[in-house]
Amino acid sequence: MAFNHLRAAMHDALGPLSVLPVTHSVPMAKNHRPSEPPGSGGSRPSPDVVLDRLAAAAGRSSRITHTEHLPPRAGTHAIWPDRIRPEVIAAIQKAGIEHPWAHQATAAEHALDGESVVIATGTASGKSLAYLAPVLSALLDGSEAPNGRGATALYLSPTKALAADQRRSVKALAAPLGNGIRPAVYDGDTPVEEREWVRQYANYVLTNPDMLHRGILPSHPRWSSFLRALRYVVIDECHTYRGVFGSHVAQVVRRLRRLCARYGADPVFLLASATAAEPSVAAGRLTGLTVTEVADDASPRGELVFALWEPPLTELSGEKGAPVRRTATAETADLLTDLTVQGVRSVAFVRSRRGAELISVIAKERLAEVDRSLPSRVAAYRGGYLPEERRALERALHSGSLLGLAATTALELGIDVSGLDAVVIAGYPGTRASLWQQAGRAGRAGQGALAILVARDDPLDTFLVHHPEALFQQPVESTVLDPDNPYVLAPHLCAAAAELPLTESDLALFGPAVAELLPQLEAAKLLRRRASGWHWTRRERAADLTDIRGEGGRPVQIVEEGTGRLLGTVDESAAHTAVHEGAVHLHQGRTYLVRKLDLEDSVALVEEAGPPYSTTARDTTAIAVLDTDTEIPWGDGRLCYGSVEVTNQVVSFLRRKLITGEVLGETKLDLPPRTLRTRAVWWTVTQDQLDAARINPEILGGALHAAEHASIGMLPLFATCDRWDIGGVSVPLHPDTLLPTVFVYDGHPGGAGFAERAFHTARAWLTATRQAIASCECEAGCPSCIQSPKCGNGNEPLHKRGAVRLLTELLRSAPPGPGQPEGPAGEPDVPAGQPQGPAGQPEGPAGQPEGPAGEPDVPAGQPQGPAGQPEGPAGQPEGPAGQTKGPRGRWAPPSADPPGT
Repeated sequence: MAFNHLRAAMHDALGPLSVLPVTHSVPMAKNHRPSEPPGSGGSRPSPDVVLDRLAAAAGRSSRITHTEHLPPRAGTHAIWPDRIRPEVIAAIQKAGIEHPWAHQATAAEHALDGESVVIATGTASGKSLAYLAPVLSALLDGSEAPNGRGATALYLSPTKALAADQRRSVKALAAPLGNGIRPAVYDGDTPVEEREWVRQYANYVLTNPDMLHRGILPSHPRWSSFLRALRYVVIDECHTYRGVFGSHVAQVVRRLRRLCARYGADPVFLLASATAAEPSVAAGRLTGLTVTEVADDASPRGELVFALWEPPLTELSGEKGAPVRRTATAETADLLTDLTVQGVRSVAFVRSRRGAELISVIAKERLAEVDRSLPSRVAAYRGGYLPEERRALERALHSGSLLGLAATTALELGIDVSGLDAVVIAGYPGTRASLWQQAGRAGRAGQGALAILVARDDPLDTFLVHHPEALFQQPVESTVLDPDNPYVLAPHLCAAAAELPLTESDLALFGPAVAELLPQLEAAKLLRRRASGWHWTRRERAADLTDIRGEGGRPVQIVEEGTGRLLGTVDESAAHTAVHEGAVHLHQGRTYLVRKLDLEDSVALVEEAGPPYSTTARDTTAIAVLDTDTEIPWGDGRLCYGSVEVTNQVVSFLRRKLITGEVLGETKLDLPPRTLRTRAVWWTVTQDQLDAARINPEILGGALHAAEHASIGMLPLFATCDRWDIGGVSVPLHPDTLLPTVFVYDGHPGGAGFAERAFHTARAWLTATRQAIASCECEAGCPSCIQSPKCGNGNEPLHKRGAVRLLTELLRSAPPGPGQPEGPAGEPDVPAGQPQGPAGQPEGPAGQPEGPAGEPDVPAGQPQGPAGQPEGPAGQPEGPAGQTKGPRGRWAPPSADPPGT
């Protein structure tokens, strides 16, 4: 029997940005001078006062496990480089900015010197102005050319909302410059009649990697005049391009550079990033260039009060009689309600689409009991809304007519939010960088701010609220990606060949894995080698071979059965778990039940209803070892890393009460299985180790299963992934290892680097897992340590004490991890922070932004289940559209007529 732990759907992607004082050494701009410390932000109540009011209600003060105070910080001014045109400096001064911060001037100097540069500073530190000053100056120079467009610039953002917001900002800033600056958005929402004007006349084009991949690069002859004059490429929020998504974007950027070179252009890349470890290394991998780092944040910061909040235990009992903690969703809805009543402008960041809708609904109901005018001042914001719905919400937030918003990261990376007093984060977002990105949305313009992390009933959340040093005394994580992943590289080689035949001189641009893949592509008759190079041989568009968001497949349309109205879309890979028959679907505060899921026609038919419950899909899995890349002895046991094949099937769904999470029942489902070839880490134990740990056959399955659940929950602290990106299987006797085995695997075709990072940090990772289980106050296991609401086996069997003994014995003979000290008596130290694996290890797409649904260039973000911890990457696609899987997790090309092309 295999005990598995799999997710319900992909995560709402989270873009990281930190306000932590991470130290970097870079030269400061010339002529810098100190400024005064930031003010208190006017007459708004201080964050301490707001927190005291929230904690004043009965029983609430005990829910705050820790409060961290980050003091205000003074800023350091400089002067703009003299090569920036005086008209641009005058326009900046007219906008109210007399002098730049030192890091802005430094970044502009590098850009003017022709050096690609990454600006890695905190939220609201003025990164946009740092790259806009040299860009606007160059565009103004170019406007004096005979054709009026002697220089152009391209802006890439992870979401369309951010591009639209940036266009508004650029247009306002450049207004004094007249017609010399012509910004325009080019994405799926751009009307057809405007697109030709953008190609011919705009000199600052704002788009996203999806549109660059599918629309601009394949049509490069129509963009020839723009590409020939391309001076700068701005990549905003570049820290979001991680793992599989980041690897795709890295290859799209290489295709762009290749075409620019053919047109005689060599643009400078200007990247804006969250504060992160080694931003220049990550930016270099993304662009394939040497990138200079500017990371000393010289901007001022107001006081930040950061509270860790643990919801209380309830009188209810969950599965197997385990104690049930109040959900983070319900707790966050209460806090958003109270903040709105206080008049405190707030955003509650939620991991899931459904969670955002649910918090909005609960807050509106409770606000109506206080004042009938207040419910209209709270709303939800998420991907999957139609464009006009999102734009209306963005306008309301900008105008201040909304006081409270429950949002997924579609907002976090979507628009510039200013003037917020508080941020509530419903559940740890997966990385410290994401946590600080969200917290940094409050307290703009130097005023004080309040941030609250509300813990979910989850091993990692519970660990963090009781170990604050893991959040506040550790640096943010590295942003890592792997452009050489064959599942990523192969379709981009095809796309590049379709744009211009590939030549020998091009191959180095795309990386060392090209030599191995080209013969496979030739054998599949996708590319044909001629004297001039490799050519695309098919009639279909090569760009359609892959979805760079890593999903593939046609989005499933959610249609109201009675009216035929389109409510939104769900990615094909998430349909099994999000819109199966009987699923509860929330949209704009309304509740719908899914009556039919038609996978062949990609349609889910729903009808409006009001069930007093939410639904959570459950799935099962089997795993087979394809190849073991490396293994090391752990005493008599082994720690291994290699390629696996995972077969997953959604088998049922649970109905849970909305507020309490109490299970009302389980319904079986009949959905087809899905197969994924990926990378995994696994460990085995021998009979002697089981005997030493006092693990008999009766409790072996439960001990392994409990250790697997908890290790999945703790891995994001070490692998900088999100638990939605990983899955696990535990087997008392696996046919490939012939030993008791626990697997944890990446939820992406070909792997995303999570399992590899886990392998290299296994000692620290499993030590923290053991501590999280042992320190939980429950008797026999609960959702805070070893239970999972997504477990396909219904959390049966589980044995908490057996898991602790098993991990203790396993770790007793574990070799030290990289840079990890040996702990006493076989108990390794538990590093609270992020251990780093060897340089170059890929990292998965925990930071993928949620793409607004219904827009062809930015695929919809992944809908989530209700508050709780979906396990494992259920329903993962096979890879690029139509692909089959080759042996050992390698990319294998599609058959003669791949679907979707």
